Amino acid sequence: MDALIAAFFTSLIVTYLSIPSLIKLAVRLHLLDIPDERSSHQVSTPFLGGIAIFGGTFLSVVLFLPFAHLVSIKFILGAYLIIFMLGARDDVEPLTPSIKMVGQLLVSFILVFGGGIRLTSLYGMFGVWEISYAWSIFLTVFTIIVIINAVNLIDGIDALCSSVGLLAMSTFGTWFYLTNHLEHAILAAALSGSLVSFLRFNYTPAKIFMGDTGSLYIGLTCAIMAITFIEANGSTTIIEYKYSAAPAIAIAVLILPLSDLLRVFILRLIEGSSPFAPDRKHLHHLLTDLGLSHIHTTLTLLALNIFCLTLALWMHRSGNLLIVCITFGIVAIFTQAVAWKLRKATMQ
Repeated sequence: MDALIAAFFTSLIVTYLSIPSLIKLAVRLHLLDIPDERSSHQVSTPFLGGIAIFGGTFLSVVLFLPFAHLVSIKFILGAYLIIFMLGARDDVEPLTPSIKMVGQLLVSFILVFGGGIRLTSLYGMFGVWEISYAWSIFLTVFTIIVIINAVNLIDGIDALCSSVGLLAMSTFGTWFYLTNHLEHAILAAALSGSLVSFLRFNYTPAKIFMGDTGSLYIGLTCAIMAITFIEANGSTTIIEYKYSAAPAIAIAVLILPLSDLLRVFILRLIEGSSPFAPDRKHLHHLLTDLGLSHIHTTLTLLALNIFCLTLALWMHRSGNLLIVCITFGIVAIFTQAVAWKLRKATMQ
């Protein structure tokens, strides 16, 4: 417990002290997010916040994770460094979607083949229990890439991505602590501390954005936590924290970014545009177009995510497929209601 507290507060302090200097540096170097027709802000804003988030988290993990555990996550740390460099390069000079995908595939392969992070069971979802080695690799790589991009795409308004990341780290981190998985509990605690500090500067009016450096790193950590939770849940001997529908619970933790990614990609394909083409079809854009402030939109969507997660935990004995359908259905109904109200408002 002492290591968790130390990791949390160290990352919190390091991130908090780093951000003002990064703001000044970004202004001096003109590394600013300039508003355009897709933007939800009106003022040019520095976007180097991800550097502080990564730096605070990485330092805390290295300092407070016991050496034996540090060795066990060396491939995770290596993947972190690669995703950090990928995000930083994209922030300074935007990369093409194909190059970013190659970088994400490299990170995924490091985690799967080096770190041994793999999905080996679907807990009976679609009638599937154990997965063959080849399908396990494919499904794990696919899951990592989907979660990274889902989290990256919700970074469109103040405090949303960091709030969802904080919810995910709090949920997974608590479970890992209660089931004696110290290394992942410290990873979650360290990132939580950094996100708390970042929220102080990202609260409207935002003084800094996290950029792809931050959102890709948060997405990667969420992917690692989700996959490891699903696998560790199956082998834990602590019965009171063992869930019958671990995949559905992991999905519920990230239901907001996952459902938004699925919806936007489907809409883009229907319209014949590239699934990676930027637009304003995301749920957070619909809510801000409806007149909600950034913070009200973030709090609304966070409450929706928490509701779906609470429902999934309560229903965990009801089966993965049923829980997944219900949670996705709730978000879909909410989204349609918002879209209908927006159409009605624009017609008046």
